[in-house]
Amino acid sequence: MARILSQTKSAAVNPLKSSQPLGAALAFLGVEGAMPLFHGSQGCTSFALVLFVRHFKEAIPLQTTAMDEVTTILGGADNLEEAILNLKTRTKPKLIGVCTTALVETRGEDCAGDIADIKLKRAEEIAGTEVVLANTPDFDGAIEDGWAKAVTAMIEGITRPGEQARQPKKIAILPGWNLTVADIEHLREMVESFGLKPVILPDVSGSLDGTVPDRWVTTTYGGASVEDIRELGKAAQCIAIGEHMRRPAEVLWRLTGVPYVLFQSLTGLKGADRFVSLLSTISGAAVPAGVRRRRAQLQDALLDGHFHFGGKKIAIAAEPDQLYQLATFFTGMGSEIAAAVATTDMSKILEKVPAESVQIGDLGDLEALAASADLLVTHSHGRQAAERLGIPLMRVGFPIFDRLGSQHKLTILYQGTRDLVFEVANIFQAYRQAPTPEELDPLRKRETPDGPRSSPLTRH
Repeated sequence: MARILSQTKSAAVNPLKSSQPLGAALAFLGVEGAMPLFHGSQGCTSFALVLFVRHFKEAIPLQTTAMDEVTTILGGADNLEEAILNLKTRTKPKLIGVCTTALVETRGEDCAGDIADIKLKRAEEIAGTEVVLANTPDFDGAIEDGWAKAVTAMIEGITRPGEQARQPKKIAILPGWNLTVADIEHLREMVESFGLKPVILPDVSGSLDGTVPDRWVTTTYGGASVEDIRELGKAAQCIAIGEHMRRPAEVLWRLTGVPYVLFQSLTGLKGADRFVSLLSTISGAAVPAGVRRRRAQLQDALLDGHFHFGGKKIAIAAEPDQLYQLATFFTGMGSEIAAAVATTDMSKILEKVPAESVQIGDLGDLEALAASADLLVTHSHGRQAAERLGIPLMRVGFPIFDRLGSQHKLTILYQGTRDLVFEVANIFQAYRQAPTPEELDPLRKRETPDGPRSSPLTRH
């Protein structure tokens, strides 16, 4: 079990984590016709918007209540009401996801009460639009915590409670924040190949997949529908991916009775096998030939790639669930985790990370711990540390703003694990230094009783 080392510095050096409101907004962006709303100052939203646009290279719908110094002192309920009514009039969203920021959380505003009052007073004006609140202070937690809180809030606020008639082919899937657009698309295809119908919440593959809509849309233009969220109780099974999704799955179970299975990672042969076996059990169908073929391809990739991984030292900095996902992948390939840095200590999964210790910290901590590493694994802000250390960087997580196509990189199940094996092995091969003449010929300067003798390979 890994030792968790708490943060002791009073300031972040090259910050690693992104905030809870950003994570909640990302989850709301996975719902069709949604508009995330930051309840706070203009600057909070502007910074998050810049990060989203640089990472996804897409137009991002994101608004703010724009609190000023007066409303900060007297309370922002009026700003919140005005923002909701303006959004309803101008953009006609199906869902407004309210994300609180440090400004209102520090003041101690009763945002839940304010929204309840707005729904009561303005019921007719906001009819047809769901308003959901996620309490996400910037000063606590990180992106995965905000994502999980937003999903929990949507289930609590929208899903119809009580036992309902189950649809045996319907599967509710609650993906973790670290699953890319490609991951979710592949996940859907895998479930559908067994004859099952997946309902994915949130589904960023429908709204942030890089397509160009045929008309201007002021909200998200794809993802899980509000009606899908409302009818989650009809699913025969819920599958949650990542420890941070345990809470939303438990809420769904308590609310509707839908049983859930938690996968802490879908990367690697073992996790993929368990997932495929579960789908086969639920559907009662044999594993399709195409899935068996991809498994065989992964087995071959593991045989081809393990020569490049053995004995390598890896330094990783990521959110807790992604840290666990990557660390188990690398150790499964024969590598050693030389440094593990996480954004927050709020997740129990950190104890299962296959490393001697996990440091809660920033990229400055990663740089200090990674001097002897062969590979640095983190987001784009780790590029300066990689350059100073002379170590290659594998970009993962959020944000990745200096590369194209990060959301279309597959990392899960058989095909995604195979792609990861190839990506890392190719990085190691590309950065392998050419051997010196001495390394090629260890006898070049051997000692003899009569003095140094040149190697036969150097004689003319």
